[in-house]
Amino acid sequence: MKLRTLALSMALVLSMTSVAVAEEIGSVSTVFKILGANDKVVIEAFDDPDIDGVTCYLSRAKKGGVSGSLGLAEDTSDASVDCVQIGPITIPARVRAGKEDGEAVFKKRTSLLFKTMQVVRFYDPKRNVLVYLSYSDRVVEGSPKNSISTVPVLPWGK
Repeated sequence: MKLRTLALSMALVLSMTSVAVAEEIGSVSTVFKILGANDKVVIEAFDDPDIDGVTCYLSRAKKGGVSGSLGLAEDTSDASVDCVQIGPITIPARVRAGKEDGEAVFKKRTSLLFKTMQVVRFYDPKRNVLVYLSYSDRVVEGSPKNSISTVPVLPWGK
């Protein structure tokens, strides 16, 4: 019974976090595979779920072959992120206060079980800039490979 309660609690907590869903913009093949999909670099776009006016573009490696096609391959930790202002930005008070620094705005499973590609957001109040960091983590050991993008909060329109 305790295990079931714990599982329900975890599901509730996970459902309360706002993490963006990406749409695929395009991809290019990097390695030809006779069986299954080719290895690729995939470009995906997602909007920051908490801050209107910011869209991020993530390029990441995706394994192909039979295991990749079945979702069993582990993607490498290679990725790059670039975020841009696409409209007026209003930063919520909780973000301005630094209470959400390091919170995930995007997560993508990159192996069958324990590895994810994440994009997290920080706010630099001194410069009025949003900073987005992409990195890969694993339950036991993550990767130091990372990429950042900054979005200065500027007036929009007029």
